[in-house]
Amino acid sequence: MTACRVALAGWAAFAVVGSLGCATAAKPLPYTDPGIMLTLTPEQELSIFGHLDKLFPVAQVKRGGRVSPLPKAARQIAPDVTWKGHTYATGDFMAAAHLTGVLVIQDGEVVMERYALGRQPSDRWDTFSVTKSITSVLIGAAIQDGYLNGVDDLVTAYVPEMTSSAYDGVTVRQLLTMTSGVKWNEDYTDPKSDVAVSSNWVGEPDVEPLVSYMRRLPREALPGTHWSYKTGETDLAGILLGRAVHEPISKYLSRKIWQPLGMESDAVWMVDRGGLERGGCCIGMTLRDYGRLALFIAGGANVRGRSILPDGWLAAATVNQVNPSGPVPYGYFWWPRPDGYEAVGIFGQSIRFIPARHLIVITNGATPQATGEDINSAKAELLDAVRRALR
Repeated sequence: MTACRVALAGWAAFAVVGSLGCATAAKPLPYTDPGIMLTLTPEQELSIFGHLDKLFPVAQVKRGGRVSPLPKAARQIAPDVTWKGHTYATGDFMAAAHLTGVLVIQDGEVVMERYALGRQPSDRWDTFSVTKSITSVLIGAAIQDGYLNGVDDLVTAYVPEMTSSAYDGVTVRQLLTMTSGVKWNEDYTDPKSDVAVSSNWVGEPDVEPLVSYMRRLPREALPGTHWSYKTGETDLAGILLGRAVHEPISKYLSRKIWQPLGMESDAVWMVDRGGLERGGCCIGMTLRDYGRLALFIAGGANVRGRSILPDGWLAAATVNQVNPSGPVPYGYFWWPRPDGYEAVGIFGQSIRFIPARHLIVITNGATPQATGEDINSAKAELLDAVRRALR
């Protein structure tokens, strides 16, 4: 019996997907609400997060004809991690913290690559909201390529269906910084929240379902004056990006990054009910390709010696761009940190950059809760242990 059949056996809430078994990605799959991933047990997560293309409709992100090396340092580390009052060996910590993969890169070389909980190096893993930061990079690339004029363009210039909605007058910058002023509920534990309901919204005839949902939302503040986290806006940014570049954004990602960087595997990108890639979620890639992507970003997003981004884009994207009185610092779909910046996804996904140390720490997880202090503390203790080991 295959892994995904084991995970789905007897799970009534997932009967429609269970009936598909482990159908190959070549067969079109019926739309399945990705919101169900918020209700999984950790055991179900282990099968599903690594097999998006077996269970959900996806677009392919094609790699090129060569694979670029991911250099391995002569010195490898495997630090003990103290967490919740216990000191664990690396593998035991990963199991306790529900992490399936950890990749640490310093000075451009891998100093630690570890897998746990049955994960194999060839297994893809869901990025969740790390995708948002990738979408940010692609929007910067689209500006550099001349598809968008800049971040002060209006959303309605590319998605005119949003005219006369709360997004009238909202700019691309305000989408990127989640300061549109549009009201949104991101509560992952509430089945009636916007983040839960929007992913399965049927919509109106001849209107992309996500656009249909987002244009119904009310405004709670003037654009640019209030920050609140909204996955729906990153999905909307993905639609805007696709309209601007005149191709599926999975193909744009392949053309701009996946092929020229020499990724080792095709990636998969979950599509929404309208068949469009979700700008805010769910790219499946191997841990080593996470590493190649991170090195690309840390190096200034250079391809063959030239950045695919406008001058200063990464510097602006990864520092606080929201009102200083806001609840948290936030960039262009990036999380600024005191010592660098981070791409973050629920259930333990992250790419942490610490430029002064030339250090990148990547985690993949299948944690019991989508968010919470356990995840944050586990990542913090792992980072501290890595820093100590690299002194």
